[in-house]
Amino acid sequence: MKKFSDMIQKSGNQEKPKARESPVKKRMFKITKRDDEQMLAFGWANVSIRSDGELIEDWQEDIVEPEDLEQAAYEFVQLYREGGEMHERGGVATLVESVVFTEEKQRAMGIPEGTLPVGWWIGFKVLDADVWEKVKDGTYSMFSIEGEAERVEVEDEDID
Repeated sequence: MKKFSDMIQKSGNQEKPKARESPVKKRMFKITKRDDEQMLAFGWANVSIRSDGELIEDWQEDIVEPEDLEQAAYEFVQLYREGGEMHERGGVATLVESVVFTEEKQRAMGIPEGTLPVGWWIGFKVLDADVWEKVKDGTYSMFSIEGEAERVEVEDEDID
């Protein structure tokens, strides 16, 4: 099966960005719901805008716009759906739940503004017992989406 990262068009510059200090707290988006009996794990795959309205910049100084996140989530669900272990070994989990909570969808569902972030909520059925043990003991405490994209420099827009 094709990897999600294989479907992303790569830019000419293949140098990986350096991680840095970020306003995103490392454990901010940890796995928030588990069903040990069914080996199910749920949480945020990515968040574009926090519930307080702040646009999130990740550890690589990237911002994923809500529209881009939504499109990437749709493509993942249509073409991939497989979960891997630490971006190395595939086939250890299968996607069972996926929704991108855009502002428009939240309004349609009657979720009050400021309740949820604009982000991609996912759930995986873990198929590998060793991986599930690492989820249970906290070794794997959050989701990490794998992908590559073309970097586009954006200038700050100050509106006074």
